[in-house]
Amino acid sequence: MLLNVKACLVYTAPQECDALLQVEPTTDGGQRCDNPRLLLLSGSTLRLVEGEESIGMRRWITVSNRLDCIFEAQVDVRRVAANLDELQETPRYQLPSAVLQYLMTSRYCQSDLFLDFTASQFAGLSGGALVRSMSDWVKSNFTYDIFTSNPGTTATDSFSSLRGVCRDYAHVLIALVRAMGIPARFVSAYAPGVRPQDFHAVVEVFLDGDWHLVDPTGMATPSDIVRVCVGRDAADASFLTSYGALNLQEQSVQVERVST
Repeated sequence: MLLNVKACLVYTAPQECDALLQVEPTTDGGQRCDNPRLLLLSGSTLRLVEGEESIGMRRWITVSNRLDCIFEAQVDVRRVAANLDELQETPRYQLPSAVLQYLMTSRYCQSDLFLDFTASQFAGLSGGALVRSMSDWVKSNFTYDIFTSNPGTTATDSFSSLRGVCRDYAHVLIALVRAMGIPARFVSAYAPGVRPQDFHAVVEVFLDGDWHLVDPTGMATPSDIVRVCVGRDAADASFLTSYGALNLQEQSVQVERVST
């Protein structure tokens, strides 16, 4: 799947601040980012650093009074989606050390608070079949609502309201999966089927010794998801984190299929 990606960001700053920008897709075994072009019309790059797990690239920028950014790239997604139902859990004692953090509770994904629910709701399931059932549950029971959540909304908040955006769907699925002892992490992404079109959030689960993408909103499939970066939750994988006030003026994302 060949995809054209374009993202535009415009923010104003009441005073000079630093910001961490993560909008550039990674190149890995499942995708190749060609001809990336980041144009900072205002603001300037201070340093490039690797993302979590060395996936993707973070860009430290300084913002004087305005951040005006355009990013464009063509991404060739060559990822073949595994059949979740056929994937088995990796024994926890065999998990790589870098994966262990994705078993733990985190700021937005309080997995320890979902132990009773997961034990009763998903009894008898394991591995990929368990993950698929959890993803289906989130998709079926949640309402996509752009007015419900805010940057402080946690998985427990979203679970209580059964409403939210892709970020909230991802946080809830991560919390459910971790509660059953399977590593899960947050993925910032682009995808062509997202409505309304915006930066997207999905989940990766560690099964059969590897990471596998799952979208609990049902709007994207692994074959057309463009990974940008990963983390324990949205706190690690936000497209923009500012160390000082930034006020949103404009933001747009366009992802279009070029060919299959």
